Amino acid sequence: MLKVKDIMSSNVITLKPETEITEAAKLLLKNRINGAPVVDEKGRLLGILCQSDLIAQQKRLPLPSIFTILDGYISFTSMDQIQAQVDKIAASTVKQAMTKKPVTVGPEDSIEDVAGLMVDSNYHTLPVEKDGILLGVVGKEDVLRTLMPN
Repeated sequence: MLKVKDIMSSNVITLKPETEITEAAKLLLKNRINGAPVVDEKGRLLGILCQSDLIAQQKRLPLPSIFTILDGYISFTSMDQIQAQVDKIAASTVKQAMTKKPVTVGPEDSIEDVAGLMVDSNYHTLPVEKDGILLGVVGKEDVLRTLMPN
């Protein structure tokens, strides 16, 4: 049975948290990749920056959904959720725009589990980590290659 370590890409384009958004966008476009892991100087995974994180900057500022009952206001959206969206829209660095605590897989995980995760949650690329250290990434193309005869 194939495992993630058998198909992952270990030569990974990564970003630093202090990288400016414009530079990160150029890097993703130049390399034709959907996203890149964000790591610190020791290679620890801090987050992931995807094209969707960058596209979020083009959204309108979210307005909270509020209704009144018995002269009181009830919000359907928490202030934390609104603040997170505002921060992403106004981001100037990767750290401000990245998805923190991304879904990851381990090198010993099965391809079947990864494929299920990608399909069920619509992930294109997943960081591969062990003990918090980035080892590589596995993408939909890597999984597709397993269907090809040797």
